[in-house]
Amino acid sequence: MPYTHINGSLISRLVPHTLRLRGKYLALIITLVLGAVLVWFSTATPVMDLGVGNNLIKSGLKEQWRQGSVVALVRHAERCDRSANPCLGDAEGITVNGSNAAIAVGTGIRQLGLEKVRIIASPSTRTRQTADLISGRALPTQDWVAECDDGFKDAVLTHKSRNENLILITHSGCIDHFERLMGVRAGQRSSVYTQTIFVQVDGSHEPRILGSLNAAQWKALADAHSN
Repeated sequence: MPYTHINGSLISRLVPHTLRLRGKYLALIITLVLGAVLVWFSTATPVMDLGVGNNLIKSGLKEQWRQGSVVALVRHAERCDRSANPCLGDAEGITVNGSNAAIAVGTGIRQLGLEKVRIIASPSTRTRQTADLISGRALPTQDWVAECDDGFKDAVLTHKSRNENLILITHSGCIDHFERLMGVRAGQRSSVYTQTIFVQVDGSHEPRILGSLNAAQWKALADAHSN
């Protein structure tokens, strides 16, 4: 018969050795996971909230804007077909509340200055209405501003002219793609109605996100300007 008996002393030596190996492997796995998490956080691109404290000043947005080195990605105002609020008109457009928010954005942008600005809107009704209310006039639309895919970021940079700020009235999907390709993590990406993401694009350096303003912050800036 084959010899099947295992000496007890051998078992007493093997078990602690096996446990020690498992402990080492577990410690190694934990170290690798923690390292990956730290790298993930350290390489994430933060989006500064420009409506908090003196972040607007710290961001350098006003100086970059003065030089014509900014791309502003603005999500359209509150859409009528996804809200119980009264519509501005067309059911495919924005709400009355949304129109007020768009006007506040326009007031804020005029504070920054319109001397070196080009505004382009997506052809959708909601983006056209938002853009017209922001600017106070009918604006041109271009199809690429609604093409929310991985090529959107390159399209934005291609259409940015040197020494001229570019404002795009677009969609949450387009802004999300842009932020993702800029290194902004999923939990940090956000695009609420009329929120604006400001990006430094000066032609000499890599594009850099300066920060964001949401609808309420735009209104606060507009109210401060009117008082």
